[in-house]
Amino acid sequence: MDARRDGWQVIRSRWTVFLHDLLWIPLAVLLAYWVRFNLTPIPHLYFSGMLLVMSLALPAHAVTLWMFGCYRGIWRYASVPDLVRIIKSVALGALATFLGAFLFERLQGVPRSVLMLYPILLALGLGGSRMLYRVFKDRLMSLGGQASERALIVGAGRAGELLIRDLRHHGPFLPVGLVDDAKEKQGHEVQGVRVRGRLDDIGRLVRAYDVNIVLIAMPSASRQTMDRVVQMCNEAKVPCRTLPSLTELADGRVEFSRLRPVTVEDLLGRDPVVLDSKTISDFLRGKRVVVTGGGGSIGAELCRQIAQHDPAMLVIVDNSEYNLYCIDQELAAGFPSLMFTSALGNVQDEAAIETLFSQVKPEIIFHAAAYKHVPIVEENVAEGVRNNIFGTRVVADAALRHGVHKFVLISTDKTVNPTNVMGTTKRVAELYCQALNREESTHFVTTRFGNVLASNGSVVPLFERQIKAGGPVTVTDPDITRYFMTIHEAASLIMQAGAIGRGGEIFVLDMGEPVRIRDLAEKLIQLSGLKPYQDIQIVYTGLRPGEKMHEELFYTKEELQGTTHPKLLLANAMPVSLAALSADIDALRDAVSDPERAKTALRALVPEFTPQEQLPARVALRLVK
Repeated sequence: MDARRDGWQVIRSRWTVFLHDLLWIPLAVLLAYWVRFNLTPIPHLYFSGMLLVMSLALPAHAVTLWMFGCYRGIWRYASVPDLVRIIKSVALGALATFLGAFLFERLQGVPRSVLMLYPILLALGLGGSRMLYRVFKDRLMSLGGQASERALIVGAGRAGELLIRDLRHHGPFLPVGLVDDAKEKQGHEVQGVRVRGRLDDIGRLVRAYDVNIVLIAMPSASRQTMDRVVQMCNEAKVPCRTLPSLTELADGRVEFSRLRPVTVEDLLGRDPVVLDSKTISDFLRGKRVVVTGGGGSIGAELCRQIAQHDPAMLVIVDNSEYNLYCIDQELAAGFPSLMFTSALGNVQDEAAIETLFSQVKPEIIFHAAAYKHVPIVEENVAEGVRNNIFGTRVVADAALRHGVHKFVLISTDKTVNPTNVMGTTKRVAELYCQALNREESTHFVTTRFGNVLASNGSVVPLFERQIKAGGPVTVTDPDITRYFMTIHEAASLIMQAGAIGRGGEIFVLDMGEPVRIRDLAEKLIQLSGLKPYQDIQIVYTGLRPGEKMHEELFYTKEELQGTTHPKLLLANAMPVSLAALSADIDALRDAVSDPERAKTALRALVPEFTPQEQLPARVALRLVK
């Protein structure tokens, strides 16, 4: 019943608009005659000609207006395309009227200026009515209380304009002003909203215009700009939201619903990564792809991005039932046409991997399965060795036996001059894949990068939990630094490296500048609307076993060089004997049950491994800014 009533209302509305337009046709002709005679009474001599034009114009314009779809649009959202349709229909209708008047009366009693004036007046009448109605409704909405919060918009560019448009139609925020650092925009208006100052004026404008929220409409803003805006919002005690970055906003749609809270990725992010999508698609489309560790942070993101490139089959391997369930459900909902399967198992299980590969016959493998938490692996040496070294060996050997085209190992910056067991085991995995590449046809490619923001077990979720609990936030050392990138960026570059790698390379992802963990903690506190050292204290507890103050991305003798992608660097791999390496790994298997013997065996495999002595636990000290 509701659908029938809504349908009837739509039909009734269209007929109302149609009758409105029909009334404008004779009115436009009458006004044209009136203007022709300098706004004086129209001479009776011209009445017959005027009636002829009216009688011809009514059916002509009725047909053209309907034909050009002038009744498909809604007056509430009248826009430039609607105006273009009106102009086209009026022009065609006027041409038909002119031809009719010429054929019937040879234009007797019809001034030529009238035939030029009335279409202009008709277009103005039809278009103006719609625009006035839209302005009236927009004003009524803003005065009627539908927008419950007053918003200050940062950015007077294209994104800001589109956001204002959408807020007027759907959003709960009333735009009361814009800020932009561009000098030429000061004092101007965007969609009727005035540019009231620069970014430094945010605090003043929040107080002057009783602003409830700040909306950032700058998808290409640098991290310095985002940081600056967030700090000013914190000082003004007003929340802020932002549109997604250019990478996330690939479809170009700017809508109120896409506004989200500012994240630490926005403050620490770098220039958007531009991928060679064609190369990646050619690499993955129609292939049978296996992702080990596919339920983890990096593995799951790899699965999401691989699914977008139409693989013949995607196989997700993970030893966590819950993680596997989560990514399984997500892919089933987001990619209904994707052919994929989830395999619950451990990469150390040689028989299970052999059976899986025999059934699937993979062509590409992304090996993301690894233990990565430095202190935990430091206390569980045997499991770290078994998973990171023996597990990699099992999967890599199976890839050779089954003729896999490309094997991509996901490694870490902690493999460079390692001071912990985790980094050393991953370095052995790198060496083993490089050695295998020299012996067989399978192309082994290694990707090496630093920390991933907000990944499972990373520092960001820990800080967020500590802030939520009221603090303190614990940092190991005030000067400790780490390289960071987003999960999306890391997975994208891994696929790019896999696509362009020919085998034997170690691709080092460009991580930008290292970030002080202390700065990261301060930014997260600010994003929570609190002040570091006042609302939330920061304390440091000393380096944990195996931790470095500063990580490195490559050995000096690896001699980094550029690649076809600006965010991928190539490290010259050091030659390794497969026979000697295999013998040392076998010796490690015999020693793995004894942590000290295992570390000695690891030093034989990786001479650069320099274990740190167990540091005594220190009393947490409060940082004073």
